[in-house]
Amino acid sequence: MLFNNRLRPLKVKLVKQLETLKSQYKDFRLYDLGSITINGLTPKRGYSIRHNLAYGLKARQRLDLYISDRKQQKPLILFVHGGAWRHGDKSAYKFVGEAFSRFGYDVAVLNYHLAPEHKFPSYVTDLAVALNYLEQQQAKLGISTENIALMGHSAGAFNIASLLYHPQHYDLTIKQNIKALIGIAGPYHFDYKGDPLAEHAFEQDVPFDQVMPYYFVKNNSVKHYLFLAENDQIVKDKNSLDFKLQLEQQGNHCEIRVIPKTGHISIMGSVSSLFSRFFKTRSEIIEILDRTFKNT
Repeated sequence: MLFNNRLRPLKVKLVKQLETLKSQYKDFRLYDLGSITINGLTPKRGYSIRHNLAYGLKARQRLDLYISDRKQQKPLILFVHGGAWRHGDKSAYKFVGEAFSRFGYDVAVLNYHLAPEHKFPSYVTDLAVALNYLEQQQAKLGISTENIALMGHSAGAFNIASLLYHPQHYDLTIKQNIKALIGIAGPYHFDYKGDPLAEHAFEQDVPFDQVMPYYFVKNNSVKHYLFLAENDQIVKDKNSLDFKLQLEQQGNHCEIRVIPKTGHISIMGSVSSLFSRFFKTRSEIIEILDRTFKNT
C-alpha cells in the first residue's frame, strides 16, 4: 500500500502529461505524417505559391494559391481537403497544388471551419466565401475564375457537392463558371446520426434527408466525376452509386471512376507526382479537366 501511495503522484503526473499531449496533437494523424513526407519531396518547379491568403475575416478562412508558370489563361481548381470535418489543414496538400499546376492549372487549396465547434453548413459556406473572394481578387492574384473545377476528398467531396446542392441558396456570383465537380471517395448520401466519424459535424436533431446533397440535386451543365477507391473501408461505394443515379435522374452528367489498389486515404496520395506513375488517379483527372475545358 505504501508503495502504491508513493507511485500515485507519478501516475497523476503521467496522466496529466498524456492529456496535454492528446490536446496538443489531437489534429495530428498518421496521414498528416505521410502528407508531410510527400510534401517534403514534392518538386518545387513549374509553379509559384501565395501562402495563407485571407478569403474572409475569420481565422480558418485562409487558402494557399498555386499559380502555374504556364502563361496562357488557365482554369482554376478549388481543392477541399478531407478529415471527417474535424481534421486537416491546407499545409498538408502542397503535393496536390504541384500535381495539377504542372499541367497548367491554377490550384487554390482551402482551409475551412472544423467540427465540433462548427457544424453544417458553416464549412460549406466557407467555400462560397472563398469563391467570391477569388472572383473579386482575380486580377490582383493573377488568376482567372472564368472556368472552375471543384475537387474534394472525403469530407471535402461532400462539401463541394453541398455547395452545388444545398437546402439553402448561396449568393455565389460565379456559380455558372463551375464546369466540373471531381469528388474523391466522398460521402453524399448517408445517415450521420450515431456515426462516430461524422456525428460531431452535423446537428443530431436534423434528419439527414434535410442535409445530404443527394436530396437537393437540380439540373445543370456541370460535369460530375466521382472517384472510388477499390479498397475503401471508410466510405461505402453506395454513396457515389446513389448520387450518380440521382444526378442522372435529374438529367445531369455523371461518371464513376474506380482506382485499383487504393484505399480511402491512399487514393488522395496517389495524385502526387511521387506516386502518380503507379496509379491512374492523376492521369484520369487531367484527362477529365482537359476534356472539360478544351472548348471553353
